[in-house]
Amino acid sequence: MAKRSQKKTNNEFDDPDVVEEQENHDIFMDDDSSPVDPDVEEVGADDLADSASAAAPELMQLHKEVESALFAQEGPENGIFAAAEAYQGANNLMGVGIGSAEVDLEQIGEDGPGAPVLNVYVAEPTSMEDVRRSVVDSFGVRALAKDSMPVNVICTGVIEAMPHRHKERPSPNGISIGHKDITAGTQGALTRGRTGERRRRVLMLSNNHVLANTNAGKAGDSILQPGPADGGQNPRDRIAVLERFVPIKFDGSANFVDCATGWTWHKRVRKEFIYRSGNRWRYFRVSNQPRGCGVGMRVGKSGRTTQLTNGRITDCNASIRVNFGAGRVANFRDQITIRGNGRDFSAGGDSGSLIWSWDRRRNPIGLLFAGGGGFTFANKISRVLTALDLRFDL
Repeated sequence: MAKRSQKKTNNEFDDPDVVEEQENHDIFMDDDSSPVDPDVEEVGADDLADSASAAAPELMQLHKEVESALFAQEGPENGIFAAAEAYQGANNLMGVGIGSAEVDLEQIGEDGPGAPVLNVYVAEPTSMEDVRRSVVDSFGVRALAKDSMPVNVICTGVIEAMPHRHKERPSPNGISIGHKDITAGTQGALTRGRTGERRRRVLMLSNNHVLANTNAGKAGDSILQPGPADGGQNPRDRIAVLERFVPIKFDGSANFVDCATGWTWHKRVRKEFIYRSGNRWRYFRVSNQPRGCGVGMRVGKSGRTTQLTNGRITDCNASIRVNFGAGRVANFRDQITIRGNGRDFSAGGDSGSLIWSWDRRRNPIGLLFAGGGGFTFANKISRVLTALDLRFDL
């Protein structure tokens, strides 16, 4: 058989048969979208300058207690969790301060509009009630349980240098993506199907809980880059549509994979993986040849939250129970366990990252899907490719 040319033509890949956003805008309009009122006056900086100094002693003490508890944290709580949902509870709290109450009446305390209140900075969007509960239950700061002590909830994302959460076209692997109804995960790799018409499709590989909203997604649902938690909006930031996923079983039986594919427009994505070097974004490629798991093997990944990291495989046959939230726990067998070298290998939002051998070959090894207690867990890539009928060949 003649060797196929490596040159790609514009007609080699089939793009999703989806009406473009401009022609179908009303169908995909976000329910919570609302216009900005240009007549609302901005609060001047001079009006806010004395907010902290005017704070009551009770508020100052509350700030001190939350700060002390926040700074005493050692990292994510123990337990195994789906990594795209890791920033919950106390793990979601990024900082604390004192500022003026926002216009939302629920955030204005007994001292009335403009009086100082507690600012709480969070990684992922959440409600004031959830913030109160986290501070009270996790930090033991009972004063915040009182309705008379309101807070401003300010979503900053994880406060770190240059995470992979920006918008980029074409979208590289290792960057923020997500189903329109989740927070965010990671674009793992680009593949194509092994059989039928799927051989002509560029298929984005990630987790079920990233692309298919943990079994709740439907074929054709929008996949956004960046993910919704990072500012992605539907349909403006759509780069793929949900194509296929392996359902996760919550009935006590064993799962082996947490994986899904999105059918993407081939001009909106690129096969390279992103990382930061100095002040520049740089890119690299990974091999098309999968490789088996080996204890002690050094591996790497590029992900939405912790970016480029490396670690070592400590187990190739782990059986674990994974919490997906809302009381749902799934059993997984035959999983890979990884521990980072000098730092955590992954964190919330890194779900879906492709794991590859940390050598010049960079062979695919696994698909990251969960973590806890300083350990990361991944599906074996051979099981993922078989379950979704995929191959690395772009």
